[in-house]
Amino acid sequence: MVLQLVYGAVTTILPPKYWPHALVTGTILLVFYAYAQGRPTTRERDLHARTILLTGPFTPLGLVALTALAKRGAHIIALSPYPLSHPVPSLLLPLIRSTTKNENIYAEHCDLNSPTSIRKFCTSFLTGQETRLDALVFAHEYPSIGRIWFLGGKARREKEERERAQREAASLASFLLTTLLLPALLVAPVERDIRIVHVVNPFYAAALPAFPAFLNSTPSSPPAPQPLVMSEGLRALRTVVLTRHLQRILDSLPNRAADPKSKSQTTPPEPQPSNILSVAACPGISRRDTIAPFLGATENGWSLAYLVLFLPLMLVTKTPESALQTLLHVLFLPTPLKRAQAKIDAAADEERKAEEERAAAAAAAAAQEEGTEEKKAPERPKRVGNVEVLKPGALYRECAVVQLDVPRPPAPPLDEKEKGAKKKGKKAAEEPIIVMEDDGEYGGEAVGRAVWEWYEARLKDWEARDAER
Repeated sequence: MVLQLVYGAVTTILPPKYWPHALVTGTILLVFYAYAQGRPTTRERDLHARTILLTGPFTPLGLVALTALAKRGAHIIALSPYPLSHPVPSLLLPLIRSTTKNENIYAEHCDLNSPTSIRKFCTSFLTGQETRLDALVFAHEYPSIGRIWFLGGKARREKEERERAQREAASLASFLLTTLLLPALLVAPVERDIRIVHVVNPFYAAALPAFPAFLNSTPSSPPAPQPLVMSEGLRALRTVVLTRHLQRILDSLPNRAADPKSKSQTTPPEPQPSNILSVAACPGISRRDTIAPFLGATENGWSLAYLVLFLPLMLVTKTPESALQTLLHVLFLPTPLKRAQAKIDAAADEERKAEEERAAAAAAAAAQEEGTEEKKAPERPKRVGNVEVLKPGALYRECAVVQLDVPRPPAPPLDEKEKGAKKKGKKAAEEPIIVMEDDGEYGGEAVGRAVWEWYEARLKDWEARDAER
């Protein structure tokens, strides 16, 4: 009886002659939805006894990242923009601890819009007993900043100025945290795997045409206002370039102790690839973190446009769980240092196997002398497998490396002092100069240095404004 009622209702709404059309349409929508969710990571990693510092833990992406890392046993320090007595951290963190069965989840109050609060947290952390850090994950940079606004006039200009200040504050907070915590990372054992991950929005390619104007800007002459998507892309692109330049700096530092057997103890050791890897991860277009802020749907309010477009957005944008895959991929991939150690271990295993084969051959020869015949086991072909490793300083999207052709600024002319120094050719002993190789990636060393100097100049202004409050 129930089945007859259901069949009658279905055939009334959708006659049987339209069922093949509905099946084809549903299959197409399902395939399109699966494609829009992106590529999932195929890697996995045990994170027990690994300490991870996570910013933006209460954003949609931050919450799923916090849960995923906690399930794998990581020790997590979540930087909360709210006071610890606020309902958000006081209710969510105990719930995550109980569901993931991981008690090593801690929250520290740190307002990323205030350099004073950032310095206070870093001072407290570096002067504590436990200063181990295995990863820094800056997830607060991923959510979009700004709302589509169709009106003009003074209100629009004030909105754009306010959003520009928020974007700068988000970028400068990551830069300040990295520079303040870097001493604790540099003194860690060189065998330790340490990662600095910047999570960026997906609009970096839109800012490529306007990037030269950004490089030529100064605090007194900022670049012209850009559309919302291009402004967001500029924020992501400068983070990507900064990430690559930070890796150049880390690789150029002497990160190995001097060899005691070396004859020349005065010369510093040659730089080696750093065990600290800086990478950028782009999760793609997320419905909650990317599109919802553009339409005005935030934690402080709702949006009619977001409610109307919810169904098509659900089809073409990612869920937070799907957006998390690229971030997990860069955290789970083995590093080149670990891969080299694995190759050494594999070589040792090959030597052990060769010794066993020689012993077996000697035993077979002795058996033949005694008149017994022994069948020789067929040799197994050696298997060579290509294992993906994390590329230092790279941008990852959809669990793969992204290549970007970032425009380069013209080479500056040499100063008179530099020309005179080259002509004189001084032979006196000078302090060693750190030389960074120009690999040409993401604009090369010149673009990376210009972006680094932009961060340093803006950081001084940001701290000066905060001190005046």
